[in-house]
Amino acid sequence: MPEVRVDPLSGQRAIVATTPAGGPGDELRTRPAAPLELGTDPFAGGHEDRTPPELYAVRPNGGPPNSGGWSVRVVPSLYPVLTPDSPEPERQANPDLFWAGPALGAHELIINAPDPVSSLAQLTVEQVSVAMEVWRQRMRAHPDAACRHLIVNEGVQAGASLAHTHAQLYALDFVPAMIARERERFGAYAARTMGANMLADLVQDEVRRRERIVAIDGEAVLMAPYGARFPFQLMIAPRAPRMRFEDDGPIAAAMLHDALGRLARRLGSSPPLNLWIRTAPSGAEHFCWRIDIIPRLTHIGGLELGAGVNLNIVAPEQAAAELRDI
Repeated sequence: MPEVRVDPLSGQRAIVATTPAGGPGDELRTRPAAPLELGTDPFAGGHEDRTPPELYAVRPNGGPPNSGGWSVRVVPSLYPVLTPDSPEPERQANPDLFWAGPALGAHELIINAPDPVSSLAQLTVEQVSVAMEVWRQRMRAHPDAACRHLIVNEGVQAGASLAHTHAQLYALDFVPAMIARERERFGAYAARTMGANMLADLVQDEVRRRERIVAIDGEAVLMAPYGARFPFQLMIAPRAPRMRFEDDGPIAAAMLHDALGRLARRLGSSPPLNLWIRTAPSGAEHFCWRIDIIPRLTHIGGLELGAGVNLNIVAPEQAAAELRDI
């Protein structure tokens, strides 16, 4: 029977199906994405003149900016939603009802590899590791940002406007409400438990229970969250808690590559998905970074949009068991 679950990190509620097998989730499959056409791929190696001038790049053998030979490349967004010189909007007569402010910050694209592929899962684990190190470097490049939100969208269904695998970094001058709520929940948990870290305690308890654990390595734990809002939603958490992803320490590249590979094998191909890194925003005294992965396998309807309550047709215990066995 379905049940309502609360995600301990965000406080969000989801209606989760608890049928162990034979439900509609068994039918979830994805089709392989069409191969990228090299000639029209602006992010492919050799097409450096088709992007804005680069901000940063890794060139193992050296070379000038905006030339070939790179393994990861960072460029400003061609259509940035945040800029350091965003103009002040016209003040409204009643700002209590109609408030607007400048969209200050930075919006960067991190091209994960020169290979013309649409998914991180199609790269080697070494390539994923190099890309993630650049993610960390670019998050560090915006020390004054109130919040650094790094995302990967794969597939049109997940909002990817360019198929070539890339990440986007938003350096915001404010802390979004969802992230602020998590910051407050971490703080409240620490106050109740004499300083304990909520995600660290969650990982410890999940490892003891084992029912939602998919894999464990020396750096991280891969699990299906207890309050998962989407089928086959996954979370990667570090073995040793650390507030910020951008700080020195393990980045769980091998575990991310493993997670994406398991999803691709279970679903028939790499699914459209949204991935983001949650790192401590400004004002956080207690936090722990993590990676959230949400395959886009079902549609979002009126329940989700109107009430903020997701219906998940695959219990996280079932998802974990299937992915664990792959």
